[in-house]
Amino acid sequence: MNLLCNNIDSNFLFNTLLPNRHSGSLFCVMMFALLLFPNEYASAQHGNHHHQERDAEQSAPTELQELEALYWQRLHSSRQNFVQADVDFMTDMIVHHAQALIMSRLSPENGASPAVQRLSARIINAQQDEIALMQQWLRDREQAVPLIHFDGLDMHVRMEEPSADTNEHASDHHSSHDSHHQNQQHESGHEMHHPNHHTHHQDGHGHGHGHGHNHDDMPGMLTQAQLEELGAARDSEFDRLFLTYMIEHHEGAVYMVNELFMADGAGTDLESYRLAVDIYAEQVTEIAMMRKMLERMGFDVPEPLKELQEQQQRLRSAQASSGHENHHQMQRENESEPESGNRHGHHSHH
Repeated sequence: MNLLCNNIDSNFLFNTLLPNRHSGSLFCVMMFALLLFPNEYASAQHGNHHHQERDAEQSAPTELQELEALYWQRLHSSRQNFVQADVDFMTDMIVHHAQALIMSRLSPENGASPAVQRLSARIINAQQDEIALMQQWLRDREQAVPLIHFDGLDMHVRMEEPSADTNEHASDHHSSHDSHHQNQQHESGHEMHHPNHHTHHQDGHGHGHGHGHNHDDMPGMLTQAQLEELGAARDSEFDRLFLTYMIEHHEGAVYMVNELFMADGAGTDLESYRLAVDIYAEQVTEIAMMRKMLERMGFDVPEPLKELQEQQQRLRSAQASSGHENHHQMQRENESEPESGNRHGHHSHH
């Protein structure tokens, strides 16, 4: 091809092959140029292709970085829509869930029935995950995080305080919560022995830092005597105590979720709302399961938790009061309509 191109007479090209060269036949010129200079054309195309790739490579990282920065900025902003009640709920529920793990881990070694062991495994799987989610929720909002360490029937709670560089978290958020979970025993914070989960105090958390808090008033929590009684029980007696105590424990969690949604401004954060709703649905479902299990085993089914009964009564009273007020409002609106109609009719008559 090169030999052929080298031997072509230029006069022949322009005088014979392109007699209408002034007619603007650009396509023909381009085609003959391709035939005459194939290597030069290929080289030019190759260079142009690499130039485009280089431009794309240089612009792509910048665009991606800008989009990523915008994403984390918006995510960080969305996570500021919470109140102290949300923080208290997460902090308390972590410790509340931790006691359920202590109870459930006794099932295999204490000779629980297969049904109770399956339920215990379900509780462990669900509540371990929820503890990790609640800890991450607190970290993402720069709050103190309870870290749990178990020692038999006891637990140790250590508070992981927000780090000094937490404010940069929105732009540099590539560390996963799994790495937090794996390294939590090595992070900064203060640790306390928590023999009955009721002596834990945290130095401060939430929007109004510096507010003390304990878990003495958490409903459904077992006393140390009850935990030791459960730990000493075996076989069918363990089944009875486990189901009885776990029903009360779950009802305490339901109470806590209700209190969250009754608090002004709480539960409006999307993540806290989803967590609370999931916990509520899970606890209510398992309460019904455990009541049926006790009935099938021939054991007495406990009365609903006193605190939960009182709370439900408050909710019913509030709903009735709201309904009564709405009814009066509707009556007032209906009574005002005829007067407006009469005035309108009177004016139209004139």
